[in-house]
Amino acid sequence: MSGATATTGAGEAFVLEQTSLGPVPFVPEIRLHQAEEAIELWERTEAAKGEAGLPPPFWAFAWAGGVAVARYVLDHPEAVAGTRVLDVAAGSGVVAIAAALSGATSVRAAEIDDYAVAAVALNAEANGVTVTAECADLLDGDGAGADVVLAGDVFYERAMAARFLPFLERAHARGALVLVGDPGRAYLPRERFRALAAYEVPVMADLEDRAVKRTTVWRLDGAPAVPAQDH
Repeated sequence: MSGATATTGAGEAFVLEQTSLGPVPFVPEIRLHQAEEAIELWERTEAAKGEAGLPPPFWAFAWAGGVAVARYVLDHPEAVAGTRVLDVAAGSGVVAIAAALSGATSVRAAEIDDYAVAAVALNAEANGVTVTAECADLLDGDGAGADVVLAGDVFYERAMAARFLPFLERAHARGALVLVGDPGRAYLPRERFRALAAYEVPVMADLEDRAVKRTTVWRLDGAPAVPAQDH
């Protein structure tokens, strides 16, 4: 069955109202429900939920880190084929969808935003794949049950990095392959990762400080970083 679990009809209705379905630049194999602007959507999200100070609507955009991981997985399906995959802080689900398209036996997408869970459901259905989405904070665990743990652009602030790195290290310590996409964020501990590939990823001007972000896919293994292969 295509789609995702743990969604609500209201959340899906909001996602559909605020986005349009189309291919993702740099990963045209994947279609997502995407918004055209960020600030106005952020305000509408807060109004819809009746809350102020909410995180940005990460689910409505294809962020550079996630796009890079998706591109890598699509180009290197052997990384996930036949495995159980966990996409953490999944946002739109672009990484999870790439893993499903590349032959993963099962794919979970974890988010703490219920609108993101709804977006993952809709996006999985649009791409004809099965992704199990859940509204859950998994960062105190180790991603148990996943052979591969994927994350796109999660080192953008100090507090987030402080929670994410120990989670990823615990997943690696129990034997999971851990891949992270990062467009040069300040809090990525590069000494803990090995660069696998680097891409010039187009991004929305509303989201970043430039139209193209050089984005690296890193593997957590504790080895010294090596130059990435350009694409």
